[in-house]
Amino acid sequence: MSSELNVPVDPSTPACCSEPGTKGMDYRDWVRRSYLELVTSNHHSVQALSWRKLYLSRAKLKASSRTSALLSGFAMVAMVEVQLEVQYKYPQMLLIAFSACTTVLVAVHLFALLISTCILPNVEAVSNIHNLNSISESPHERMHPYIELAWGFSTVLGILLFLAEVVLLCWIKFLPVGSILKNETTNVEKPSGHAGWQSALVSTIIMVPVGLIFVVFTIHFYRSLVRHKTERHNREIEELHKLKVQLDGHDRGMQVATPLVEPRAVLASLMELDPAGELCAIKELSRFI
Repeated sequence: MSSELNVPVDPSTPACCSEPGTKGMDYRDWVRRSYLELVTSNHHSVQALSWRKLYLSRAKLKASSRTSALLSGFAMVAMVEVQLEVQYKYPQMLLIAFSACTTVLVAVHLFALLISTCILPNVEAVSNIHNLNSISESPHERMHPYIELAWGFSTVLGILLFLAEVVLLCWIKFLPVGSILKNETTNVEKPSGHAGWQSALVSTIIMVPVGLIFVVFTIHFYRSLVRHKTERHNREIEELHKLKVQLDGHDRGMQVATPLVEPRAVLASLMELDPAGELCAIKELSRFI
């Protein structure tokens, strides 16, 4: 960008006479106007940034609503369709953990779905209007914390709870398998180590690394996203700094090229030439102040 704005201009030459189309415009005004035209003509403009935030908020709300509706439906079906063995005595903590995890999972996803359902129609109504000035009518800036909350509940907390739900469901489903010996008179439970217990243990062993990978990927993804935004903002700050240095260098060049004039000396010289023209001397002095 600095190569486009680096236009050599002789400081001793009046700026108003350099080009016929820029009458009354100095080098500083020309650089500022060129920079504003460059900024408003690409995707770094203010309106483009606002529209990009609007589309990002809309995409997050859509993804949150779809994910929450899907996972909450699966959790409800799992809780309703699970069949408990009446003859098997389940551990009390296992049943409590399953009921609590299912309830919290459904509540979290329904809360995210509620936020998405309330905010998404207002954002969609503005995004479908092909008018650049209509961006101010969208509530995505004011509702940004709620959008991020729905996004976090749906994609981070909701998926972790769903993984825990799968593990607990495997224990409830497979634990009674092979643990009951049916005789004609009595039912005898086998000790731990049977086929059902081993199946539930294998599912837990598989799901623990999957959960760790999910957490590591989430942290890495958000760190990469923050690093990308930081680098982009740093590049924009460097471009602004280069422009500031260029403007400061031009100001120093103008100060060196233009000799400093003492107002009192100019007033004394004018009064010596025309003692009665005090008003005229003051008008001439005002040019240098």
